[in-house]
Amino acid sequence: MLRVSNVEVVYNDVIQVLRGVSLTAEQGRITALLGANGAGKTTLLRALSGLLDIHDGKVTKGEIRLGEQAIHTWNAPKIVSAGLGQVLEGRRVFAEFTVEENLRIGGHTRRGGLSESIDEIYELFPVLAERRRRTAGYLSGGEQQMLAMGRALVAHPEVILLDEPSLGLAPRMVQQVKDLVVRVNQERGTTVLLVEQNAMMALSIASHGYVMEQGKIVMDDEAQNLLNNEDIRDFYLGRGELSTSYRNLKHYKRRKRWLS
Repeated sequence: MLRVSNVEVVYNDVIQVLRGVSLTAEQGRITALLGANGAGKTTLLRALSGLLDIHDGKVTKGEIRLGEQAIHTWNAPKIVSAGLGQVLEGRRVFAEFTVEENLRIGGHTRRGGLSESIDEIYELFPVLAERRRRTAGYLSGGEQQMLAMGRALVAHPEVILLDEPSLGLAPRMVQQVKDLVVRVNQERGTTVLLVEQNAMMALSIASHGYVMEQGKIVMDDEAQNLLNNEDIRDFYLGRGELSTSYRNLKHYKRRKRWLS
């Protein structure tokens, strides 16, 4: 289980980005985190994975726990070794290295059994097995996303953070990534925190969801309830009265209820 309790994050000792964020990613489940650009989602993931310091940020209040361990003061290597992995937004594969070299880098924290772990990734992502000796920079966007996910999974993390895995992908590849997230969760029992602007995709596979606005959690509920929520439909799914016509959109004045 991953638990965030009343966390605040400040950049450069001046700019407060997260304001009392609390959420829980239940063990063995998929949890969705929704929000527009600038809401603070990526900052939260940096706090979870120990990457704030390289961006001149720090947790100034609150606590982050992975299982029974408080990890908010740990560095990134120690957090990875404790069982938390992350797939960064934009894939971030090592473009000059081969597929297999990328996977070996992802398994650097394993103490033995690396070859077996890589074989498991090839079973999960057969296309990577076919391209194991291909330079990663020449893979398609969807294949690079699979490689980024595979690289994070080689170390067998208990919890994996996925930052916008569908970003920039064709609809067919979005569906494929969605299916892979479900498979990783169900077959490996990996706890998933899925950060997405594609609310429909995220909520359709999650058991619980959170909505972040302006550095705060403004709503959380079971995923199905969020899918049926009028505000979520209007502001995140484009399926409410906002979507009926451009004229309605232009003159739409209702504020989000959580900002009222």
